[in-house]
Amino acid sequence: MKKIFALAIITLAVVSCKKETATITKVDPKTGKTITVEVPADSVKEVKADAAIKDSAGIFRQTFKLEKGKTYPLTTYQRDTKTMTDPEGKSTSGTSESTDEMSFTVNDIKGNVYDMTINLIAKRNSQSAQGKTIVVDTNQPIPKDDNLKMIWNVNKALTGNKLNMKMDTSGKVISITGFDAVYTKISDALKNIVKDANQRASVVASLKETFNEKVLKDQFEKNLSILPKKGAKIGDKWNTSENADEAGKVKVTSNYTLKSVGNGIAEISITGGIPKKTEKQSQNGINHSMSSELEQNGTIKFDQNTGWIHNQNISVKTIQVETISDGKESKSMKSVSNSSVMVNPSSK
Repeated sequence: MKKIFALAIITLAVVSCKKETATITKVDPKTGKTITVEVPADSVKEVKADAAIKDSAGIFRQTFKLEKGKTYPLTTYQRDTKTMTDPEGKSTSGTSESTDEMSFTVNDIKGNVYDMTINLIAKRNSQSAQGKTIVVDTNQPIPKDDNLKMIWNVNKALTGNKLNMKMDTSGKVISITGFDAVYTKISDALKNIVKDANQRASVVASLKETFNEKVLKDQFEKNLSILPKKGAKIGDKWNTSENADEAGKVKVTSNYTLKSVGNGIAEISITGGIPKKTEKQSQNGINHSMSSELEQNGTIKFDQNTGWIHNQNISVKTIQVETISDGKESKSMKSVSNSSVMVNPSSK
């Protein structure tokens, strides 16, 4: 990976009225001292004096410097490939993909609070297995398959909507409103497909569990704000932990490292996951065990001037093995899932 200098201050040296070199002040990771070097000016993206992610005595903190009237993208993409291997060693695989395209428009700025419109633009889901692919895409016509029509109608009714969000300059989401109008639109869209009112209400109730203010607040805050509030130096590490199950017995740990800040980009690496855990049970001479583990690694990049996420690319691998043994013979079923979780995948 190409090493990028951590930018603190950029001063352009003017020679013959042309920008030819850039003087870069950075913190030497080995000595902790501030040093100055010169590089070709055209190789450096100028960082604004009031940049959102900036250095103060070697410590970088993240804020947001968004502009009124501007729109910022937040497209999420996930690809999962799952392979199941039976006790005889026969394997079957399937792949699923999902894309949620949205953007955020800054309507107004009052004090340190942004008034923003969340634009729900498009949704795409696909599943591939045994040489067959099924796609439900709101940018494409309604599928002919009756089983897919309801999914398409729900997704189509969900997109094309707008929510209102208030977020402060630190990345804390204060409120998200406008859900009731979306729920009503979805219920109306289902009237021609689901005749029973109770069934329609059940579909909307199920949607409300995953599409509501709390869920979106958590999602946006996790995606938009990564650096610790106290700030971090180049090479600093920190971590977070969250429940992987409802009981809170299994935790997913994310370990972050601030790798570099420079050329207008702050780059953070991520590792961690769930350590291997095995549960065993025995009954009537039959032993049953289930082991599982999860590993994640990747990078997250932020625009240094605005603080907005530039892109994210994280790989997640999950392995589960179930074994049954009678003391003489054992059989195992193995499941391996490889996932790519991206934000703004088209950005480089």
